[in-house]
Amino acid sequence: MTMASATVKPVFDRGSHTLTVSVELFATNRRRLCERLRAKDGVPKGAMVLLQGGEQKQRYCTDTDEVFRQESYFHWTFGVTEADFYGAIDVDTGKAILFPPKLPDSYAVWMGKLHPEDHFKEKYGVDECRWSSEIKEVLKEKNPSILLLLKGVNTDSGHTSRAAAFDGIHEFKTDTTFLHPEISECRVIKTPQELEVMRYVNKISSDAHKEIMAKIKPGDKEYQMESLFQHYCYTNGGCRHVSYTCVCGSGENGAILHYGHAGAPNEKTINDGDMCLFDMGGEYYCYTSDITCSFPVNGKFTADQKMVYEAVYKASRAVMKAVKPGVSWPDMHTLSEREMLQALKEGGLVQGDIDEMMKARLGAVFMPHGLGHFMGCDVHDVGGYPEGGPERSSEPGLRSLRTARTLEEGMVLTIEPGCYFIAPVLESAYQDPQLSRFLCREALSRFMNFGGVRIEDDIAITSDGMELLTCVPRTVDEIEAFMAKARQESTYL
Repeated sequence: MTMASATVKPVFDRGSHTLTVSVELFATNRRRLCERLRAKDGVPKGAMVLLQGGEQKQRYCTDTDEVFRQESYFHWTFGVTEADFYGAIDVDTGKAILFPPKLPDSYAVWMGKLHPEDHFKEKYGVDECRWSSEIKEVLKEKNPSILLLLKGVNTDSGHTSRAAAFDGIHEFKTDTTFLHPEISECRVIKTPQELEVMRYVNKISSDAHKEIMAKIKPGDKEYQMESLFQHYCYTNGGCRHVSYTCVCGSGENGAILHYGHAGAPNEKTINDGDMCLFDMGGEYYCYTSDITCSFPVNGKFTADQKMVYEAVYKASRAVMKAVKPGVSWPDMHTLSEREMLQALKEGGLVQGDIDEMMKARLGAVFMPHGLGHFMGCDVHDVGGYPEGGPERSSEPGLRSLRTARTLEEGMVLTIEPGCYFIAPVLESAYQDPQLSRFLCREALSRFMNFGGVRIEDDIAITSDGMELLTCVPRTVDEIEAFMAKARQESTYL
């Protein structure tokens, strides 16, 4: 990060070729949070928010550090890149205090320069900075009426956020009910400053996907495409981290929704004729992207590949045309299913009445996941199912939605319809008379090793529709033309 002068606020960047992010972004976030808390019934005067940042961890019992990435709530609030910090905010005034760890002298030998407290005050634009070893004494001086601690369930992961803790916290009055719902709701609606970062990381990630489409060839390994993506995002965009484990599925692996994990680590050779499904997103300053491109490795769609791809593309663009504030996200999911089923019927893979297919939830046979999810400091961002908000559906497909909320301006989501040919899912459907009547089994048999197609774009909800953040070739003609031109110009073939 670049330090402040007397008149200029500090900023974060990874060099002149990357986006410059002012720490005012986090000051804005803190102001929004305090405004919500001051308006909240039951939050007394003199309350203080206390957050604990992420801790530096090591691999199991070794002395090898994991690469640190800040805890998302703490990053959203303070923008701190280092580990083992605490942070506090006076709710009445909005004034912020950071508590960095006081590192031993030996740190300077192995890890670099030791900084005084004022270094972090200037670096992050806060009002005060004191060592974390002094946190009890400092808070005693501030005499808060109550410490508001972060504790609540993440409805995507099912995990509970950890409330801040330090020696002596039992001497203060604390509360774990007020903060979590309010800070989560703040994170759901993005500020203009946050949107600027998300546009940037989408641009870098989109260009990285295009780099892969330009350079991929039969015989490459899936993991080489993962490596190329990460290299492009880091070299050109300053993205040290990706938002999630890269999914580089080719051929039948495209039907594995979260392929790329340790048990299936993007290790297949990509064969001529394979359909590729590459789901990857860079992360910049803890803000995420999530993009999936599907295309044939040789740059030319077969008739079957084109039919399936265009079914998914129609579903994607129907949703993009319909989204705006006031629209129900589950309604967008069912819209995408209807569009896709209609196209699959025209392609001869399903038969019968579309309305009856929808009632039977046939769409979930081909798209078992939800249409999309919130994004921000987490790729599956918080606030999907707030207390008192819409409940999760129990129906196939719809129950996989990561939110069932009504859309609002400032939300950032993915639109990611997909069509997959997953053997156990299809076999189960063949045994279900309510589903099997719609399935053209003979036609579907030629797709059993096809894999799948997913088209995933990131969008921001605007006052009258949406802003498309992702920019990659999307139609069949665009993809074929882009890849053909790249092959003509490439020195890799």
